[in-house]
Amino acid sequence: MRESERFSKKGRKWKRTKVSPRPHPNPKHKAAKKADLEMLRHEEATGTLRLKYLDEAGFSLWSSGGYSYLKVGKQKSIPQSKKRGKRLNILGIYEAKKSFNYALALGSFKKDSLIKILDVEAQEAEKYLAKRGMNTVIILDNYSVHKSHQVKAKEKAWQAQGLYLFFLPTYSPELNLIEGEWHQIKAHEISGRMFEDEYDLALAVKESLNNRSEKVGYHLQQFNLNSISLNVGK
Repeated sequence: MRESERFSKKGRKWKRTKVSPRPHPNPKHKAAKKADLEMLRHEEATGTLRLKYLDEAGFSLWSSGGYSYLKVGKQKSIPQSKKRGKRLNILGIYEAKKSFNYALALGSFKKDSLIKILDVEAQEAEKYLAKRGMNTVIILDNYSVHKSHQVKAKEKAWQAQGLYLFFLPTYSPELNLIEGEWHQIKAHEISGRMFEDEYDLALAVKESLNNRSEKVGYHLQQFNLNSISLNVGK
């Protein structure tokens, strides 16, 4: 007996799963959050606040083929590596056109790693507050790790050091300025390339970041998750 026939006899039917659009954020909540964000950006523009943008992105050994201009009758091909490998994730903290701090990891970033990174950012924010008299606000999305109990438990301590977290409305990546950097790296640096292993991929991502920092002119640093410190990325 086929699987579909067995289920149909129990009041069920074998049907294709429908792919539906992702839910939209509550319009009123998003509008309120956007207004708050505009106020923060105004304060940044007037020199009373510093804003940074946090987000994660992922890279794999295999890239999609994409499109390119070729002569009629010609076909471009990219040799694939032997394995797909593990996904390389990057966590970035971007101050527009000024600095980009990042960490690399195979697999997703865990709560402990995020807290260690934000601890370093809080230490740096404390020095910045003492020197410039400005608090630092990190803009981030609602990923479960970002809003975990462990992270929430640290917020008061970070605020005492001059570091605050501002959560964007759900499903609103367009409000996070770091998305533009991910697009530049993926579309213009990594796109159409295949890598033999995760080490080669990591080197390529770091090279892409170096290229962006030189082109845009921001200061690039990498978090060393083993000793949890910042190293100059070049």
